[in-house]
Amino acid sequence: MPAPRVFSGIQPTADSFHLGNYLGAVRQWVALQETHDAFYCVVDLHAITMPQDPAGLRQRTRVAAAQLFAAGLDPDRCTVFVQSHVPEHTELTWVLGCLTGFGELSRMTQFKDKAARGSATQASLGLFSYPVLQAADILLYQTEQVPVGEDQRQHLELSRDLANRFNHRYGPTFTVPAAYILSGVAKITDLQDPTAKMSKSSSSPQGIARAVTDPDSEVRADEEHKPGVTNLLRIYSALAGEPVGALEARYAGTGYGAFKKDLGEVVTGALAPIRERTAKLLADEAALDRMLAHGAARARPIARETMTQVSRRVGFLPGDRAG
Repeated sequence: MPAPRVFSGIQPTADSFHLGNYLGAVRQWVALQETHDAFYCVVDLHAITMPQDPAGLRQRTRVAAAQLFAAGLDPDRCTVFVQSHVPEHTELTWVLGCLTGFGELSRMTQFKDKAARGSATQASLGLFSYPVLQAADILLYQTEQVPVGEDQRQHLELSRDLANRFNHRYGPTFTVPAAYILSGVAKITDLQDPTAKMSKSSSSPQGIARAVTDPDSEVRADEEHKPGVTNLLRIYSALAGEPVGALEARYAGTGYGAFKKDLGEVVTGALAPIRERTAKLLADEAALDRMLAHGAARARPIARETMTQVSRRVGFLPGDRAG
């Protein structure tokens, strides 16, 4: 029986992944390549829904890919590629967009949040239709399971709705994807604001040392009264493989100084090998680009097959998809 297919993507919008990316997604992706037919994408098309410097985007796309490989993704055991290298992503987005209601997209919380940071009247069509492109990413590969966090559930539901809507109107075409709930994944929040998602500046010993705690010096998990310390304990537990309770017992009565110092060393020990492998990969851009071309070459035939079915069912004249 073939392994279930899983798809996930990550944006190249920072100079480096942070601990939240690693612990919440990438580390699980590495495990999933052992049990699933895994497709992982650096979503540069999604990235340009917000202003990007072209040279910076190219560099960050390579950095994101290098970090994925350095973290343990094996190009021979999973498919790692850049979204813009498979043009069917945008082609399917148009078709699905013609089945998506304006009201559906207006209710998407991520659009409302991002638009609220600037002027809603200046928000682009790309930002508004971001969830449709995300649905195309997933449906293009007949994905069976999608690793999701709470902030992505709404977008996955749209993907499911669009798959069912297309299948009902045109006949069975798309696999309806299910959520793959990652077990044992720590919810990692920002070190300076534990009520927010982690920022890119948080994955360093310096970031750990400056992390917000509270006036009480007890190292104890308490989501309501000690969210900062609770977040640090989750990070420590995830990286060291020790239960939070054992850490609480170890640091009882010691205060935050020793705890933060030790956590900084744990973070450095966990991430230093990944950073070293990333640097080696980035030192040979031609080889890195070949690895990504290898992934795109594996992804394209599946994408073309899906779009051939979609085009036929929608009523488009047949064309040459051999390129």
